[in-house]
Amino acid sequence: MKNVVVGIDIGGTNSVFGLVDESGVILSRKSIKTDSYDQFELFVEAAATVIESFKQEFPETKIVTIGIGAPDANYYNGTIEHAANLKWSGIVPLRRSFEKRLSLPVVTTNDANAAALGEKLFGGAKESDHFVVITLGTGLGSGFVVDGKVLYGKNSFAGEVGHMQFFPNGRVCGCGRRGCAETYVSATGLVRTTIELFSELMIDSPLRDLPTNQISSKKVFQAATNGDLLANEAFTRTAEYLGQILADTMIFSNPDTIFIFGGLANAGELLMKPLKVAFEKRSLEMFKGSAEIKFSQLPEADAALLGSAALAWEEFHK
Repeated sequence: MKNVVVGIDIGGTNSVFGLVDESGVILSRKSIKTDSYDQFELFVEAAATVIESFKQEFPETKIVTIGIGAPDANYYNGTIEHAANLKWSGIVPLRRSFEKRLSLPVVTTNDANAAALGEKLFGGAKESDHFVVITLGTGLGSGFVVDGKVLYGKNSFAGEVGHMQFFPNGRVCGCGRRGCAETYVSATGLVRTTIELFSELMIDSPLRDLPTNQISSKKVFQAATNGDLLANEAFTRTAEYLGQILADTMIFSNPDTIFIFGGLANAGELLMKPLKVAFEKRSLEMFKGSAEIKFSQLPEADAALLGSAALAWEEFHK
């Protein structure tokens, strides 16, 4: 009988489940609507139904562990703690509830740490013990691997680069503070920078014709690829902000590689070219040339799933 794990990526809208073997092959994937379950217990029951269906679909396999990536998940406690984009408020007993219902070992962490493990096991970091994964989505996530181990810290929330105060008294962040890095470097940060440039730069742009609530990072990208100077400036500034953040990250963990992942990474060289220039310019002399910035080698559609599965395999081998 072949050992497999279940990886689960819990998102605010959808939760994706995958049956994954040790080489990273996803044998089957299914999803449910996270926001359809106001009560966490009902979500667990729906998840259990999905996992039972995997057993029926692949009777020749044995599920040995379940790995779950979730917003604000505490690796040590197995809980989701005060997640802003989930319906379940307060501290949610994620691991305990799943283990009780399914009688299987469960391990959980936040999505960025899961992405780092996925990169280590199935992506571009197989030969590295010192790297960082930066996720550029609605927010700015980060997972640190130091000496071959994910950095969790005392309370499991170490390495939250997105909530470092980048500009004191800057933009309001969803966490309640001002000037957090993710308000400048993320898909939403790019949009906010674009809107600010409307009044700062007297440059014609089709983006000015849109209501501000209809401007998205995708539309800014499309405008930039069509030669829109204002949209290009928004990307350049976002890349420069990220370059500064990564230069500071070098001081903290001294990685050999920084992997960039997430929706904003789809901008390719529009982001990467100015990012590398800013990173090199702002790095301390002792760190210049010591780290490479790369795009993640995990397929975007499967990265969160593979990250959660990697978490499960790591736990199983312990």
